[in-house]
Amino acid sequence: MHPARRPATAISRTNRRTPTPAPLLSLLASALLLSACGGGSTSISLGSGDYEINVAPAGVRALSSTPYDGNSDDLLTAGLGRAGLASAVAPTLSATPTAAELRKLAIHTNYRAIVDTTAGGGFGTLYGPNISADGVVGTGDGKIAGVEHIAVDGSGNTLMLQVPASFSASAPCIVTGTSSGSRGVYGAIGSSGEWGLKRGCAVVYTDKGTGNGVHDLQNNTVNLFDGRRSAAAAAGSNSNFTAALTAAELATFNAATPNRFAVRHAHSGTNPESSWGQHTLKAIEYAFWRLNETYGPALADGRRTKLITPANTIVIASSVSNGAGAAIAAAEQDTAGLIDGVAVSEPNVQLASGATLNIQRGARPAYTGGSKALYDYFSYGNLLQPCAALATAAAGGPFAFSGGTAFVAGNRCAALAAQGLVTGSTTQAQADDALAKLRAYGWESEADVLHASHYLFASPAIAVTYANAHGRFSVKDNLCGFSFGAVDATGTPIAAAPAAIAGIFGTCNGVPPSGALQLINNNAVGGARNHTAATSASTNALDFSFDGALCLRNLWTGSTANAQAVKAGVAEVVRNANLRGKPTLIVHGRSDTLVPVNFSSRPYVLRNSQVEGAASRLRYVEVANAQHFDSFLPFAGYDNRYVPLHLYFNRALDAMWAHLKTGAALPPSQLVRTTPRGGAPGAANAIAPSNVPAIAVSPAAADRISIEGNTLRLPD
Repeated sequence: MHPARRPATAISRTNRRTPTPAPLLSLLASALLLSACGGGSTSISLGSGDYEINVAPAGVRALSSTPYDGNSDDLLTAGLGRAGLASAVAPTLSATPTAAELRKLAIHTNYRAIVDTTAGGGFGTLYGPNISADGVVGTGDGKIAGVEHIAVDGSGNTLMLQVPASFSASAPCIVTGTSSGSRGVYGAIGSSGEWGLKRGCAVVYTDKGTGNGVHDLQNNTVNLFDGRRSAAAAAGSNSNFTAALTAAELATFNAATPNRFAVRHAHSGTNPESSWGQHTLKAIEYAFWRLNETYGPALADGRRTKLITPANTIVIASSVSNGAGAAIAAAEQDTAGLIDGVAVSEPNVQLASGATLNIQRGARPAYTGGSKALYDYFSYGNLLQPCAALATAAAGGPFAFSGGTAFVAGNRCAALAAQGLVTGSTTQAQADDALAKLRAYGWESEADVLHASHYLFASPAIAVTYANAHGRFSVKDNLCGFSFGAVDATGTPIAAAPAAIAGIFGTCNGVPPSGALQLINNNAVGGARNHTAATSASTNALDFSFDGALCLRNLWTGSTANAQAVKAGVAEVVRNANLRGKPTLIVHGRSDTLVPVNFSSRPYVLRNSQVEGAASRLRYVEVANAQHFDSFLPFAGYDNRYVPLHLYFNRALDAMWAHLKTGAALPPSQLVRTTPRGGAPGAANAIAPSNVPAIAVSPAAADRISIEGNTLRLPD
């Protein structure tokens, strides 16, 4: 029993409450009438116990409930099946896409954004829709029948509850799927979504204040909650996101910077990360209400009583990356005892400064920099990564700079040197120093070869998005000169293709480059350009928009009003590492370059030990040769170097399930020593079970991760 739960409804998991027998329904109705006369209490007594009326969480508005037969369409694959998800050919849209078409495209896009869907990488043999909950490899499509409920909460977040046909009201379970990255509500479909649906659990998702709310400012159109496009005025409260601009402000903005877009995560003015934990808890509350609306015994007036409660339901908070950080935040903030366990991978989690946190990896020099704010290390990485990508130790990495990109990166090195941010009299020396500085800041050496690809695909847009979000800036502020829009082959802003905007709910990941959107430098010499093709005013050179990158960094290191706003927003998102004694499993790839282990999981694990002491039930599994983006694994240079972290995420959920269901012990904290697939880049060997050993029940002493006082000790 959870102490915070009402004794009247608390039932042990070994003595689950079964559905209320039909003969009691008339008694329930009579009791309801009596309670109504007494002032509308939501609790009624039948002598054998208290029964509560099922009441929707405050602010939640139901939008739709759609059944899927598991053949023509389904919860997990949108009718595409395993082969359809594996195909790089996306579902097509009609000229005016329907909600169903956009849903199918969104599931295809989001599933493939999380999982390597190539057979050589393990899809279909180690993980995937055809793998049963118990790990048995099947030959089917993996389609899952059930009902999908969509709602919106009081903060404007989309909520989704998927209830598979295999869900059991007599042995209920709920898994959270808060979206990863800046994705929409389907963002965790391939991670905790798939795992939970296979287990017969209801999976509840939220887009957590990010997602595919894309406001076309030039044409003043927005996404509805179901993805369709609408004029902003007509959408009203059904808009996923409409920028807070007056008509005059919109006209002024469009005149100065035509063909631009506002996106919810960056431009909502709400600093959504500060509420990710509460958004996840609200989603769980919604799940309980929606399930009881289906399974709870009905009263004579149509209202339902609560059958499925926190006391008789296994609830696992889960997801990856930002969704994982949201699950951890929810566990810290769970004062009602809604969550039973946490199983996440590569969490974006950051702590307040001040604690003594030493990270000792083998005999290497200790890292003592502690947890770093995501905006801190992204603004730093965004500044130095283009130059560091030319370092000697970075040679041969995937998407390594050459030709024109190497020339532009060399100009970034020169700009950094002119500002005293790196040293060296040659480009090579400057690049080597930039990489050394990233290592000294806390990136592991395993990240050396990944800085080029991460800069090209992630760092600038994330730095811009979080600067805007944390500081609660409006799109009209053009913070550091950056905006979002479509560009032509020269990088010049243009009107986006109507078809691309019509389908953006299904293609956009919430930050550029995504769908039709690119990151534009409005302050480029000669006029606005794609940030990669912009000439900086201070250097008069093509240098990956150095001026903008320096401006973003100064929002962390400086003291201007804008910098203070960003730092105030960052202070709202730090966690306290008190998981309230909840069993928790965190898995993280040692080679993670996006959310490096030294800034996130490692210090969090250590701080949790300091805060909770002997009450801590947190276990940490670090995976060698695993990095943040499994969707990058098909790319040359990723394929032969790295193993899928997704597999270990599934295994962590399996371990948490066994712990909560049967009392099995959680595995000790450990390093899992994997073996890369090998082979030539782009033609890697097929993965085998031997490449990805299990999380050990009793790891060897040389593989254990331990805590001694203020030091986290990890094997090399």
